[in-house]
Amino acid sequence: MPIPVAQTLAQKLIAHAAGLSSVTPGDIVTCKVDLAMFHDSSGPRRLKPMLEELGAEIWDKSRVVLVMDHYVPERDEESRKIVRIARDWAREQDLPHVYDSQGICHVVVPQHGHIRPGMFCVGGDSHSPTGGAFGAYMFGIGSTEMLGVVVTGEIWLRVPHTIQMHWDGKLHRGVCAKDMMLHMVGRFGMNGGQYQAVEFCGPAVKALSMQERMTLSNMSAELGAQVGLIAPDETTRSWLKDAGVEAGDLTHWHTDDAAPHTRHAFDASTLSPFVAAPHSPANADVVGRYQGTRVDVAYIGACTGAKLDDLRAAAEVLHGQRVASGVRLMVAPASQKDQIAAQQEGILQVLLDAGAELFPTACGACAGYGATINDNATVISSTARNFKGRMGSATAQVYLASPYTVAASALRGVITDPREMLA
Repeated sequence: MPIPVAQTLAQKLIAHAAGLSSVTPGDIVTCKVDLAMFHDSSGPRRLKPMLEELGAEIWDKSRVVLVMDHYVPERDEESRKIVRIARDWAREQDLPHVYDSQGICHVVVPQHGHIRPGMFCVGGDSHSPTGGAFGAYMFGIGSTEMLGVVVTGEIWLRVPHTIQMHWDGKLHRGVCAKDMMLHMVGRFGMNGGQYQAVEFCGPAVKALSMQERMTLSNMSAELGAQVGLIAPDETTRSWLKDAGVEAGDLTHWHTDDAAPHTRHAFDASTLSPFVAAPHSPANADVVGRYQGTRVDVAYIGACTGAKLDDLRAAAEVLHGQRVASGVRLMVAPASQKDQIAAQQEGILQVLLDAGAELFPTACGACAGYGATINDNATVISSTARNFKGRMGSATAQVYLASPYTVAASALRGVITDPREMLA
């Protein structure tokens, strides 16, 4: 009987998809895809003409998910055309899994039980690594690669090396996964992940809620990783059960102790709130460095920063108070499901009472669409990126922070350490 080869979580997931007992970093393998996700921007308007030119068909419609989230609600003729192509194509193809104006793909897809431990998935969006929070191998690909997946159901990849981000300790109140992520991006830069498999682990990660874990995996893209993995556990199982699916046997989906990997150690108990200054997530430092910077707009939105847990964090700071005069607080919940839950919990009312303006559950200003940011505005945002022009005007100055910090800054009108408000 062969001796089992020690494997990382990434290696196990890839080996499973490739039909192999084990794989080694550097190997080039072909993997069967369990799920292909794309949205109105990355999907039909690009895939439809290529499929027609090839005379090809979708390999398995049950494994395809289409989400309309970038150009909804339609605001001009261009967006109407893009969304119309997506809707017409979904009907023509009789796609069984279509989510139209239900929220942002990276939140909507797992909320409907499409991503489970052990799966191998691809997405037509750079933040597709969000799926790694569920113990699935999921990464973003371009339209040409997606065409190959949609026709064959397979994709090749080079097996990555694993870089573990091991977090000991316990986060303090007012400090969350977004701060962990900005700290890591600030330390290693936007190419720190080297397009390898980043795995988040340790007691502080295990203590995170499912949506907080999603924030880590989501922003592994800003770290330059191919995937951002978290080993599934009972937190994963419970969350998926609420989504209507069973997680299955989780015992295999972890990194073996002897598996080769690089480890970086962090202490969550010493972490402060972090802020990233314009125009890169890597311009990150402790909130004190930017404390007192005046803000015009506070934006709580995006797949990274407007899930139910994010809205709860903002409401914890804003409860019973009003935003500073002259500050615009924009809130765009990440999904309809999270918005409804926030409404039922009274969270949404807290935000509205504080002076928030409610925006559609879509990518919105994060993708520079719809209610974008005005010229010369200074913004503090819970989004994942602050590249020049990303949220609208190229003259806007966008700072990234957690929902706690965004809310605290909205109250004072300047960048503020949320711990001062929560004390």
